[in-house]
Amino acid sequence: MSYPHPIIAKEGWPFIAGAFVFALLASSAGLWSLPFWIIFIFCVQFFRDPARVIAGGPKSVIAPADGRIVVVEEADDPYLNRRALKVSVFMNVFNVHSNRAPIESAVQQKWYIPGSFLNADLNKASLENERCALHLKTTDGRDITCVQIAGLVARRILNYVEAGTKLAAGQRYGFIRFGSRVDLYLPLDTKVRVVIGEKVYASSTILAELA
Repeated sequence: MSYPHPIIAKEGWPFIAGAFVFALLASSAGLWSLPFWIIFIFCVQFFRDPARVIAGGPKSVIAPADGRIVVVEEADDPYLNRRALKVSVFMNVFNVHSNRAPIESAVQQKWYIPGSFLNADLNKASLENERCALHLKTTDGRDITCVQIAGLVARRILNYVEAGTKLAAGQRYGFIRFGSRVDLYLPLDTKVRVVIGEKVYASSTILAELA
């Protein structure tokens, strides 16, 4: 599968172009332009979106985003009304914010829920913040819930798939702007391979193995 865009996420092009124009204008006008150039550099680093090696095999659940593991616990899956293993990845503003499918699967259902913009590092953000959830069914019939959650600064969740979409493992399906989180709800017999505090990388880190 060819990568959809080179190095910089398409979602960032307007921000990067705008920051560059303001910085250039400030420099040309002889104004103090350093803050504008800092904003431009920040936008470039925030919207970087490099291609990644897809780790694992057909039963591997790979990281849906770059970031840090903040939750590994048994919890209620509020979307499929079941007990599940919850694994959460927190993305700060310096992480790549492109979201990728955790496993080869088909989208069964999609939910968008408006909400607050609490710090995404907090566990209550899973239920109170703006979020977009996908019910994924793997090729062997296992159910996974994948939830994009807006954060303290984030104000836009982008999700490009609908019910019926088939996803390859590691396929790019969305983006969250400026700090956020992704929750996974996995079957209880899943073997989790990560611990709280561990840094993970989208598509390249194996979070768990399905039974």
